[in-house]
Amino acid sequence: MINATAITSTTLPVMEHFYTLQGEGFHQGRAAYFIRLGGCDVGCFWCDVKDSWDASKHPQYAVATIVDMATTAIAAEQKNTEVKPIIVITGGEPLMHDLTTLTQAFQQLGFETNIETSGSSPMSGSWDWVCLSPKKFKAPLPEVLPLANELKVVIYNKTDFEWAEQFAAQVSKHCKLYLQPEWDKRDAVLPLIINYIKANPQWRLSAQVHKYISVP
Repeated sequence: MINATAITSTTLPVMEHFYTLQGEGFHQGRAAYFIRLGGCDVGCFWCDVKDSWDASKHPQYAVATIVDMATTAIAAEQKNTEVKPIIVITGGEPLMHDLTTLTQAFQQLGFETNIETSGSSPMSGSWDWVCLSPKKFKAPLPEVLPLANELKVVIYNKTDFEWAEQFAAQVSKHCKLYLQPEWDKRDAVLPLIINYIKANPQWRLSAQVHKYISVP
């Protein structure tokens, strides 16, 4: 893992990038271009993209190159050009990088910019949607919590429900609340989540649909 200091450079380490459907949370089912950046100092033991943790393992691309790769891939598949897919920046922990230039470049082209973050590093970038997924391994910064449009908490065991409520009390009243089963424990925790949401209907289910339908 690399240290927590925000990386400010003209290039960004890109682990992978692909055009798919958003499989989680509020924007589930929408066409989305994902850009997964390298670098993470959170270190969730159940993380399914541990290869993203070390930024030095991934090629550095200039912002202009990243935007060109995305727009070229989208244009190759898109028929209706009046509606653009969302751009999702994820990781790793994407806020370890300064994302201002990247997000502004996409927004200038008419794309919505979404981020998936633990909130453990200072906010940068210009965002249409902020999905905050706090982790016990490194708590989100207090100043990030009010910026969340969506709170998505991964449920690994029964104690995580109380932990989720602690953060639900700190986000804005307009923030959408989601509970998501940790994938390897889904059979055990999904029934618990269903019952919890029935008793606490302010929450919604995020089920990682992309894994069920076998898309990236």
